Amino acid sequence: MPQVPQTFFDALAVRTWCGLALRALGRAREEIDAINVYPVADGDTGTNLYLTVESAATAVEAVFTGHEAGAAPHGTPSLADAARAMAHGALIGARGNSGTILAQLLRGMAQVLAAEGESPHTDAAGLRLALRRASDSARQAVARPVEGTVLSVASAAADAAADAEGDCGTVAKAAYRGACTALAATPGQLAVLERAGVVDAGGRGLVAVLAALVETFTGETAAAPSGTGAFAAAEGCDHAGGPADPQAPGLPAGVESCADDGAGGGPAFEVIYLLEAEDAAVARLRERLDALGDSLVVVGGDGLWNVHVHVDDAGAAVEAGVEAGRPHRIRITHFGADDVHARGGGSPPRERVQRAVVAVVPGEGLAGLYTEAGATTVLARPGEPPASGELVQAVRRAHAREVVLLPNDADLRHTAAAAAEQARAEGIRVALIPTRSAVQGIAALAVHEPDRRFDEDVVAMTSAAGATRYAEVAVAERQSWTMAGICQAGDVLGLVDGDVAVIGADVTAVAETVLGRMLAAGGELVTLVLGEEAPEGVAERLEARVRETYLAVDTVVYRGGRQGALLLIGVE
Repeated sequence: MPQVPQTFFDALAVRTWCGLALRALGRAREEIDAINVYPVADGDTGTNLYLTVESAATAVEAVFTGHEAGAAPHGTPSLADAARAMAHGALIGARGNSGTILAQLLRGMAQVLAAEGESPHTDAAGLRLALRRASDSARQAVARPVEGTVLSVASAAADAAADAEGDCGTVAKAAYRGACTALAATPGQLAVLERAGVVDAGGRGLVAVLAALVETFTGETAAAPSGTGAFAAAEGCDHAGGPADPQAPGLPAGVESCADDGAGGGPAFEVIYLLEAEDAAVARLRERLDALGDSLVVVGGDGLWNVHVHVDDAGAAVEAGVEAGRPHRIRITHFGADDVHARGGGSPPRERVQRAVVAVVPGEGLAGLYTEAGATTVLARPGEPPASGELVQAVRRAHAREVVLLPNDADLRHTAAAAAEQARAEGIRVALIPTRSAVQGIAALAVHEPDRRFDEDVVAMTSAAGATRYAEVAVAERQSWTMAGICQAGDVLGLVDGDVAVIGADVTAVAETVLGRMLAAGGELVTLVLGEEAPEGVAERLEARVRETYLAVDTVVYRGGRQGALLLIGVE
């Protein structure tokens, strides 16, 4: 269906742009991953950019949903609301070096579009100013800017836009063409790109985002540039291309280890975290992290930052964040032997395993349990459900021909279904078992046998999950109507199969009542997963209750860590 063009920058234009950019990056993701050779050839730039924009688009959609539901006095959000949501979503969802820089580009634009105390920047002049602010702020966020990267492409786009006269569509087209020309020039600026015969992957992703901006304001679809036809791309980004070596996606032919402009090894870890800190503390943090490693990018502001760095001492990088403020959503990736940049160009990629299990888990303790059982895990922190792209990335990381996907949350069924569909399109056989709780996932994993036929394994795991009733004990955050009556903020809730069944004041008492109701229908095994804030003695009290009342029932206890719920209960 043709895109209806926007004539000026308003909230709907932000929403449209985010949606089009997400689709554009989805189409280009594999190509961008394949040409990713700088700063580390780990073949994930396209995926990281996609996840970053997915988070931005989700945040913008949430703002529109809130207004449409009557949560605000007007039915449509303001440009400032949408722009801030875009920037915040990108900030908290930024992945990798290029994703973090893209988040700052979007933040720079939002600072202009959402400027307070000024008339809205909705016209071509506002767009020119926004593109310039984006480029400048992104460059300032990088500790040691390197030409021939996405920074060069962003600067060229802003320069071209500054010289354009006309409406927003004209400015967007100029920025896109300027970015295309700069993208084609990146191999001449960065030796590792020239040796590989590719353009910069982050710059290629930015071109896709700018093509979406053109479509937003003109309704016209800009032709995609080539990743490997680096020098041909200067004629206007209208050449198609793919990876030079289809047998080694993520590593074009002739590319060797290139962690730092092809100079050799490089830091062993990528560390990313969100940080709540004051500006002065962040300035000190930049200096410390710059001394620890490279590829340092710190983006954000107003008390919330996204920190990205490559280091050999991941613990020191996290410790520096603790000294600066409160780090959370910490992600540490080891550039290990299975990564492209560590293998070198002459070694073949590792062989795929036949079958793997990918599971979403709500806490660090359960992540360890699932990992010990052989599963690839995706951590879902309280209030931070994973996006479909993260699940797809985990499926790829499992490196298997067949994958069993366990979402372990009823609210993730659509996200997991989308991830499964995308993975199938990549040639991976995926079975989605609709587990609604981590305890159902534990039951499914317990009967998993990778040596039997795939269909038989899936049936057995599905049957085990379906035979497991699940419950949780949590604390109400606000007053609400429930199946068990009205609860107040601070009340202890016992939920059975997703519905509130018990309301009380004491965690242990509510847990006993919930467990009693579940065992009244029979059962052979009780699984208890304790959250980090569960009161002392609750597990011992429940185990004693089971021993005293249900002689043939066994109990197992796990510690789930920071998992949201105080207690998860499973009865098989």
